[in-house]
Amino acid sequence: MGMPSGGEWSEGLEEHIYCCSAATEVLKFGQLDLRHTSDCESSANVLFLIIPGNPGIVGYYKTFMQALYQTLDHKYPVWAVSQAGHCLPPDSMEMMEDTDIIELEDVFGLNGQIEHKLAFLKQYVPRNIKLVLIGHSIGCYIILEMMKRDPDLQVLKSVLLFPTIERMAVSPQGKLMTPVLCKLRYAMYVPVYFLSFLPESIKASMVRLVLRGLQSLDESSIPASVTLFSVDCVANAMYLGSQEMVQVMDRDNPTIKKNLDKIIFYYGSNDQWCPEQYYEDIKKDFPEGDIRLCERGIRHAFVLNASKEVASMITDWLHADLAIL
Repeated sequence: MGMPSGGEWSEGLEEHIYCCSAATEVLKFGQLDLRHTSDCESSANVLFLIIPGNPGIVGYYKTFMQALYQTLDHKYPVWAVSQAGHCLPPDSMEMMEDTDIIELEDVFGLNGQIEHKLAFLKQYVPRNIKLVLIGHSIGCYIILEMMKRDPDLQVLKSVLLFPTIERMAVSPQGKLMTPVLCKLRYAMYVPVYFLSFLPESIKASMVRLVLRGLQSLDESSIPASVTLFSVDCVANAMYLGSQEMVQVMDRDNPTIKKNLDKIIFYYGSNDQWCPEQYYEDIKKDFPEGDIRLCERGIRHAFVLNASKEVASMITDWLHADLAIL
């Protein structure tokens, strides 16, 4: 596949790289390289960067990113960076780079994933680029930590979708998943190992069977879900999940207060990971904040069937911020 002229890609380009020595997938729409961009190219002075949830497979966000890129009239590059190790690297790559240099301890853990995103920015995004950070689920927690650890990031806006930023283990879904993730996850690896030998077509059929109840299922979620037949990918995702249950406890009010004018929160009305009570609590603590409750019945895993709708909403929310650039 040839490189498009002008270094831009409108159909989405997938790249596999090592970041902090961990296999990482990057999905890009628009400008492919920001390190050699002229200052006069205003569109390339802003980057929309998606930080995914868990599993942090960028393929789930392909339709969302394409819709966002289109509704922004192709003016701004839209990238997504996977969670470290939440991908199926090509045969030429291992899950961890063969090197004697250990860049980051426990890169697959929660702290490692935060540092992994900061390292990605440092390596691939010039400091003068303004960032629109879009987080989903645990990606929202990661974004708050990024803003806390590197306060000089040029964040124009952070959009936090269905944010799991507090009390994860005691949420309705957390109560169900904590024992699985913290005590039983190793038992899940054996069936995944055997399923990994199935032909790709059967894997895809199994995914369709599991998701058959969803109306308007996004087709890009099928190959993304097939990635979860990889033992390494599942192990990394469940390991991260186990740390989320233990470490995501109190909401980081100081960081939110410091950056309140830069953040949009969007909570689900029937979200079992961050229930409506969490919305009520944060709304009470930050009445002047841009904190919204979904009135459209969109599920926590919006990428499965509501990507275009969410992309359209975000474009509307950011219209005023982008108009003054």
